[in-house]
Amino acid sequence: MTTYKPLPDCLTVSTSMIEGLGLFATKDILAGKVLGISHVKDDRFENNYIRTPLGGFYNHSSDPNCTHQIDEEFIRLVSTKKINKGDELTATYYLYRVKDGI
Repeated sequence: MTTYKPLPDCLTVSTSMIEGLGLFATKDILAGKVLGISHVKDDRFENNYIRTPLGGFYNHSSDPNCTHQIDEEFIRLVSTKKINKGDELTATYYLYRVKDGI
């Protein structure tokens, strides 16, 4: 039997120094790792996507360690550089407005 897991084993949610809660590495993550689906295409929602738990917790950064891989159905979060255990995962937001100055 397959069990649903909202986050991969290498990630956890914790208090962020950036904003509220954030995604943090529980082990080292190599560059180029597909971490999972962050958004699912659905025209019934604002911006035509619905966020998954993975998409709901990473924070914006102008110097991110992750990027988005987009196809017709999904947006996936992918590491762009090595992320050390304990580091917060960040990406540049493009679906949502970010606060001025970020």
